[in-house]
Amino acid sequence: MPDAPPVADRRPLTSTHHGQQRVDDYEWLRAKDDPDVRAHLEAENAWTQQQTAHLADLRQTIFDEIKARTLETDLSVPTRQRGYWYYSRSFEGKEYGASCRVPAAVDGPDSWTPPEPAEDSTVDQPALPGEEVLLDLNDLAEGHEFFSMGASAVSLDDRYLAYSTDTNGDERYTVRVKDLTTGELLPDVVEGVLGGLTWSPDGRDLYYATVDASWRADKIWRHRIGTMQGDDELVHAETDGRFWVGLGRSRSDRFLLLAAGSKTTTEMRFLDTRDPDGTWQVFAERREGIEYEIEHAVIGGEDVFLVLHNATGPDFELGIAPVSPTPADGWRALIPHDPAVRLDNVDAFAGHLVVSQRSDSLTQLRVLELGADAEGGIADDYLVPFEAEVYTVGVGSNPAFDQPTIRLGFTTMAVPPSVYDYDVATRELALRRRTPVLGGYDPDDYEEHRLWAEAPDGELVPISLVARRDRPAGPVPLLLYGYGAYELSIDPYFSVARLCMLDRGAAFAIAHVRGGGERGRRWYDNGKLGHKRNTFSDFAACARHLVQEGWTTHETILGEGGSAGGLLIGAVANLYPAQFGGLVAQVPFVDILTTMLDATLPLTVPEYDEWGNPEDDPAVFDYIAGYAPYDNVTSQEYPPILAETSLNDTRVLYVEPAKWVARLRETDPDGAGRPGVLLKTEMSAGHGGVSGRYKAWHDRAFSLAWMLERMGLAEGPAPGLAGPAE
Repeated sequence: MPDAPPVADRRPLTSTHHGQQRVDDYEWLRAKDDPDVRAHLEAENAWTQQQTAHLADLRQTIFDEIKARTLETDLSVPTRQRGYWYYSRSFEGKEYGASCRVPAAVDGPDSWTPPEPAEDSTVDQPALPGEEVLLDLNDLAEGHEFFSMGASAVSLDDRYLAYSTDTNGDERYTVRVKDLTTGELLPDVVEGVLGGLTWSPDGRDLYYATVDASWRADKIWRHRIGTMQGDDELVHAETDGRFWVGLGRSRSDRFLLLAAGSKTTTEMRFLDTRDPDGTWQVFAERREGIEYEIEHAVIGGEDVFLVLHNATGPDFELGIAPVSPTPADGWRALIPHDPAVRLDNVDAFAGHLVVSQRSDSLTQLRVLELGADAEGGIADDYLVPFEAEVYTVGVGSNPAFDQPTIRLGFTTMAVPPSVYDYDVATRELALRRRTPVLGGYDPDDYEEHRLWAEAPDGELVPISLVARRDRPAGPVPLLLYGYGAYELSIDPYFSVARLCMLDRGAAFAIAHVRGGGERGRRWYDNGKLGHKRNTFSDFAACARHLVQEGWTTHETILGEGGSAGGLLIGAVANLYPAQFGGLVAQVPFVDILTTMLDATLPLTVPEYDEWGNPEDDPAVFDYIAGYAPYDNVTSQEYPPILAETSLNDTRVLYVEPAKWVARLRETDPDGAGRPGVLLKTEMSAGHGGVSGRYKAWHDRAFSLAWMLERMGLAEGPAPGLAGPAE
């Protein structure tokens, strides 16, 4: 076993940008197939294994706790689509689940009430009468070290199932088609697919997207069932390197909708499926800075396009337009722009519309009931009420245009994910299922809070926090999670694995930092491009606030983030090292300057609107160079760091954390290579880490054991965990 951290060779590579020389000693680690690179990654893994060997029993204990709290043989709430109820199953002892369906009863009073399985159903029995197993993912994963299910879609005549799989983690999926009447696979095989799969209404054609060399979805294709991929028709090719493409079908099945979008601009096309060989039409030509999406609806007996857009304000407006090409000045407001409410999405049904929105950093569902005799076609407009200080609510699976109910999901950091059906006519919520948590779990044993930290510029940053009510008095260890990019909101969520930390006396908090979308478009705008540093100072402000309010101490607060959140953690390590007792960076985007200087790398060009283009603009170069985690590592003291990555990641390449850790070791003021810095590389996985739920539990147990030791909570069992329910 190694007696010191591995030392990477320094092989200087000099480049010049805007008259400035940049020396990179570890760029050679990018050569993925170089035996020296593999040997270095394996050496880092060996060091990590040695340094955490004493945590093996704790890791197993945490895994056992996760397993004991999980109902392993389980069933999702069935969703009705045409003449079937669709659902997924999981099985005790199996890594993956299965997708299934059963025939739906004829229409009637209870036709939208999902069936419930028999209480004594087992792994080897059908969960519901007439069960048809569409796909058993365990069979598909057989013989593969890595397996990931991509998209799946059933044709509108219920005959064909198209599905995509990835067996190495690079997110290039292979599509196959199953004939559900015979159970046989068709000879059709489509490779190199990214994103969803969309059937034409007649079931003859399957639409899909492929990527270019930089992993940008740039082409939409139409595949005729029974033909070879080489004969597929190119529907659209996007030549602007900032734009990616995607395709879907309106819930009414009337239109195919093709979107081309960048970080700041959208252009959509539509095709009336009554004429599948007709001409695609551009709804509104792209205008820089104008984002929009369209959906088909019938309001007041008239076919219209709903247009969710930012042409009148940054937090979006819901407009109406004719079912024809219509520029922005022809969009009539249905829900005018309101700077206090961010409109995120709209779902159209035959009798109502559902708007997903957020206000004051909380998610909301807004229902607009349609009425032919009502003014403007809208009979009522209201919010679905929920009672909780911090929560997350969102629209679930609702594939049928004429369904009278809305399937939605609700959760908090203490209440497990809950599936409801909302009856629009009666305005009643019916709880269909709450994810069971075994071992005597009671949400009332935990308290949740919304806190507000003041950033250096006076902005108030929301924090969501959960802890046991019977935690020890005084400050407790705490894990602070952050992301802060792409306008993605990290809303409160429940985690079984997190209970292993909470039940040992720690607290968990989410810092809703700028760069996310929690407080509207301005929250995003003030955390990207030339405002990116706000993300880092917001996170540090949240940590300080939690210490000042007596929740924790700087010695026992840990920070965690992944991907763009890993960039946050890397920047915080350089800027605020004394504020944290440890940091976890998962698939971290820490070598941002190198990546954004190379337009040939995956996703670089589409990311210019998020980070800037340092190759063309010297001011952008200087700004990114000033915060890039890899470029700003110094000889200062750092807290213990755990960096986790995957060799086949195509979003954030493994080389970024590998280089970052190498530089951290090089700059150790004690010359010992910072033994408390660990790099763990999965050698057969992608951006999402290992595949299979048991593997994922072991993987999370590794991280949690490391964190619990940093918190001083590695000794002793978790309190309050009873045995699995009988």
